[in-house]
Amino acid sequence: MSPMKYTVSIAMGPIDELIGIAKTAEEVGFDSIALPDSLFYMEKAAADYPYTPDGSRMWNQDTPWVDPLIAAAAMGAATSKLRFYTNVLKLGSRNPLLLARQVGSVANLTNNRFGFGVGIGWAPEEFEWCGVPYRRRGARVDEMIDVIKLVLGGGMVEFHGQFYDFDRLQMSPAPSEPVPFYVGGHTDVALRRAARIGDGWTSAMMTGEQLAETIGKLNQLRAEYGRAEQPFEFQAVCIDKFGVQGHRELAEAGVTDNIVIPWVFDGLGFDAPLGKKQDSMKRFADTYIHSGWQAA
Repeated sequence: MSPMKYTVSIAMGPIDELIGIAKTAEEVGFDSIALPDSLFYMEKAAADYPYTPDGSRMWNQDTPWVDPLIAAAAMGAATSKLRFYTNVLKLGSRNPLLLARQVGSVANLTNNRFGFGVGIGWAPEEFEWCGVPYRRRGARVDEMIDVIKLVLGGGMVEFHGQFYDFDRLQMSPAPSEPVPFYVGGHTDVALRRAARIGDGWTSAMMTGEQLAETIGKLNQLRAEYGRAEQPFEFQAVCIDKFGVQGHRELAEAGVTDNIVIPWVFDGLGFDAPLGKKQDSMKRFADTYIHSGWQAA
C-alpha cells in the first residue's frame, strides 16, 4: 500500500497569501494544494448548505474566494513539484467548452500537476443567475464531464448529446497526460458517479466512521462497474481523527490523500497571519510527513 499523501486546503484564505503557502507546502513536503470554489455570496439562499448540521454557510459576504483554476496556474508558476486540484469546482453553472479550455491550460502550465475535482453545486441561484436551468442538473453535469474529457483528449472531436451539441472541433495544445477527475458529493447518485467515471472521490467534512463507510460503498460500486482494479484516490477531510494513531486509522480505512488545514488544527483559526500558517505547516510536516510513522 502506498503511503497516505497530505494536501493543504486553502479554504477561505486571503489571496495575497496563496503563493507563500504554496512555496512552503512544497518546501516541507506536502503533496498537493486543494482549491475550493464559490462564484458569489447570495444575501438570501433558497437552499440550505448541505455540509453543516444547521444548513448555514461557513463563510460570509466578505470571505475571499479566488477562481481556483487561476489560483492553480499562479501557484504552479511559483513551484515545481507541488500538485493542485479543485475541491471541488461546481460544474453545474459553467460551460463545458470554456472549462475544457481552462483546465487544459492549467494542466499545460503546471506540467501536468493539476487534478480536476468536480461537483454539481448546491445553490439554485448559482445556476439560475448564470443562465443555466437548475432542473436536471445531475444529468447535465454527467454530460459536461463527458464533453470536457473528450475535448481534453486532443484531436478533432464532435459531441451530440441532450444538453450539448457541437460539430468537429479541436482545442490545442491538449495536455500531454490525462487530467485526473475527482468527483465530490455524498449522495448515492454522487457516489455512483465517482465510482463510474472518476479517478477518485473527494469528501467534504466527515467523521472517520463516515469516511470508512463511504469508502466501503465506493469500493463496492467500483466493483459493480468493473473498475475495482483501476487506480482510485480517496481524498478525505476528517474532523475527528487526530494524532499519529488517528492518521493511521484513516490510512487503514483506505484514505489515500488526507486534506488538512494545519493552522486550524493548531487552534489558530482561518485568519492566522501567513507566518503562523507557515509555522503550522512545518510542525505538521515534521509530525506526520517526515516522522516515519507510515513505515512502522
